[in-house]
Amino acid sequence: MKTIFFLSFAAALMAQPPRPEIPQPQFSRTDWQSLNGEWEFAFDDANAGLRENWADGKKAFPKKIVVPFAFETKKSGIGDTSFHPWVWYRRSVTPPAAWKGKRVLLHFGAVDYRAMVWVNGKHAGQHEGGHVPFRLDITDHLNAAGAQVITVRAEDPPEDRYIPRGKQYWQPQSRGIFYTRTTGIWQSVWMEAVGESYLSSVRVHASNDGRVTFAGKVTRPQAGLTLHAAIKYRDRAITSGSAAVTGERATLGLFVNDPAKWGINQGNLYDVTYELRKGAEVLDRVSSYYGYRSINIENGKFYLNTRPTYLKMVLDQGYWPESTITPPSDDAIQYDIKMMIEMGFNGARKHQKVEDPRFLYWADRMGFLVSSEMANAYLYDEDYAARFTREWIEAVERDVNHPSIVMWIPINESWGVSDMSDPRQAAHLKALYQLTKSLDATRPVIDNDGWEHTDMTDLFGIHDYAARGERLVEKYRVLSQQKFDFPDNGRAVLAPGFKYNGSPVFLSEFGGIAYPLPGSPVPADAWGYAGVEKSPEAALERLRSLYIGIRQIPQIMGICYTQLTDVEQEINGLLTYDRKPKFDSKVLREINGLLN
Repeated sequence: MKTIFFLSFAAALMAQPPRPEIPQPQFSRTDWQSLNGEWEFAFDDANAGLRENWADGKKAFPKKIVVPFAFETKKSGIGDTSFHPWVWYRRSVTPPAAWKGKRVLLHFGAVDYRAMVWVNGKHAGQHEGGHVPFRLDITDHLNAAGAQVITVRAEDPPEDRYIPRGKQYWQPQSRGIFYTRTTGIWQSVWMEAVGESYLSSVRVHASNDGRVTFAGKVTRPQAGLTLHAAIKYRDRAITSGSAAVTGERATLGLFVNDPAKWGINQGNLYDVTYELRKGAEVLDRVSSYYGYRSINIENGKFYLNTRPTYLKMVLDQGYWPESTITPPSDDAIQYDIKMMIEMGFNGARKHQKVEDPRFLYWADRMGFLVSSEMANAYLYDEDYAARFTREWIEAVERDVNHPSIVMWIPINESWGVSDMSDPRQAAHLKALYQLTKSLDATRPVIDNDGWEHTDMTDLFGIHDYAARGERLVEKYRVLSQQKFDFPDNGRAVLAPGFKYNGSPVFLSEFGGIAYPLPGSPVPADAWGYAGVEKSPEAALERLRSLYIGIRQIPQIMGICYTQLTDVEQEINGLLTYDRKPKFDSKVLREINGLLN
């Protein structure tokens, strides 16, 4: 009955059209307008648009596209997966009359990879980085009244492996572990109205003893400003206070008595409203939230709120069959998290993707742990190092306030730093660890998840697709002898010249047991990391053996199973690509219960 329930639940969720949910729930205003939906669209395969000034509005764009879905997806209305490096978007929008006299911000959740924006034919700004947001103050480009024309040019060279791509393949057809590309707008677009001065960001530092500090940044500051914050818990007012703005910054400290802790399956969140005031006048008001929780690595264990916690994660690539890396709906996000919890996992490793903020919002609300990872490039040069670093900084800054995120992973399996004998690449890897710690000292950082670690990593992430638990025990029995002589799994677990630093061992990829669900579409080139099983019983028996083996290796402090769903030709999922469960979730929960 439970499987039938989830099947019908999934079908109902997938059938619902997207709703205009607030794109950034941790920093939202009431005066906002969604720009998702139908836009005019054109391919520019000859790269003539800039030369011919397509931004002036005279050029007819022959196609229509549904934003925020990339043109490669079915949900975009186009579904063309061939190479188109340059694309253009255009739409008209009329801001609400109530916005007159306010400043107007135009937000893009993510545009892959480079974006240029015009408003009414005037260049408004540009951005590089395909997985992070940007905003433009377009006030001075708006006409006095009526419709405003927004034009976007996106450039994403499909074969360039020096830019962060994640799992997007640089060849025409997806293959192996690489999937359909994403070009252009793939997260929400929206506008907001703000005052003459407004908040650009607020960093939250919350301690489990009840202290909380709000560090605000102000754009277009003026004399006499104050930052006010009012905290509520479950609609009950808790405390509030104000601090003066000095220059572009304000720091406000408050205290909450005996705060409810955020934890696994306990999404205890405190709502906070920020106001930027000048005297009695409110220039800007932002709604947000935060959670009280602590993370420590001690004695070979991961501690959440001072309690040792066994990480039981599942690798989640965040792809959907009709929308690739763009969630098809808010309900689809919730369904994935609920299914992971139902199967006994307490967290997800978001793999090679800076996930949509609404996934993190629901993880925060449901008390679900998240390992946050950057989409990697594949080749190293100085330009790569600079652009990757810039984008990773923006990703951390976007997501640092989410209590659900419990670790950062800038690099996976030496992608982008494939020659660790090159001192530049080794220095880049170590620098990313140090950079991440300088941006956020409260979370553990894995320098290079999977193999070729340096001596700078807080968790020793290893990937091992041994077919059975007995093999895992055989390979890692040296850990129980305190030798820590790690076996190679195709690549050495330590980079040349580095020694193991004693950090806890995290089996951050394992399993990969492929099983094609009867009646579901299976690609001709379908594959699995450790072979394909013909029955659910055989697949579950092998999965159980892996868990029993891991239980005999106490030095392993957490696991991440590969993977949540099938993705295109890769059929390692516990769910099919269209989210049908392959196994009884109760059995999976019992298997996860073998580890604690």
